[in-house]
Amino acid sequence: MSVKTLVKPCLLVLLLCVGQAAASEPDFARETRLADEIVDVILDGDPVWLEAGGREFLSIYTEAEDYNVAVIILHGRGFHPDWADTINPLRVDLVERGYSTLSLQMPVLEKDAKYYDYVAIFHHAHPRIEAGIQYLRDNGFQKIVLLAHSCGVHMAMDWIRTKNDRSIDAFIGLGMGATDYKQPMHQPFPLDWMHVPILDLYGADEYPAVIRLAPERKAMIDKAGHANSQQVVLPGANHYFTNQGDALVSAVADWLDQLK
Repeated sequence: MSVKTLVKPCLLVLLLCVGQAAASEPDFARETRLADEIVDVILDGDPVWLEAGGREFLSIYTEAEDYNVAVIILHGRGFHPDWADTINPLRVDLVERGYSTLSLQMPVLEKDAKYYDYVAIFHHAHPRIEAGIQYLRDNGFQKIVLLAHSCGVHMAMDWIRTKNDRSIDAFIGLGMGATDYKQPMHQPFPLDWMHVPILDLYGADEYPAVIRLAPERKAMIDKAGHANSQQVVLPGANHYFTNQGDALVSAVADWLDQLK
């Protein structure tokens, strides 16, 4: 076989590798645009720039009078830490119930990216979660709850699967298990061996996969054996908890109150 014959296959492999490398990086430019859109119009809380992987990323810290428990909030796919549905009601109104919040910008891709595209960047969420935990520890918080919605759950579960859950005190998953059509979860959630209490909260009008997998999640949570873990269905709510902010906050805060 001639050298010339080998060139095209080798070039093809090289191009594929370059494409895979590019696909495994978040869209940092889009994150910058999202931050520029929201940072000057934040009405409640303060923007805080944390560092992970040698880059700064936006978070929003909102302080409650109770300086003991804080909730880290991870938004869903392609959104930002002050997203109007789900995230803003939680990060603002949980404060009224006595829980400080730290809402983190999660890694994002282009707008049309699907679940399988995001799997390649889950690991970029790990240092961001850890930076959030460290920020709260440095500010004196004794208990930290990790709350994640939709794709944020996938990122949180990937972090727990890789690092364990010893640095948090509870986990709340909203709309757990949501993926795209013909894109099943690449790995099951590690719910069955987690050491902290778990709240599995989803809407009655959820995506089919979230509802279909609910019994499986419940069995895994029960296997973990924490007495305070619960699975709760919110009547009338969809995956994004549209127009259900008050009910969502109440369900989350009521569960957190029980942990006290």
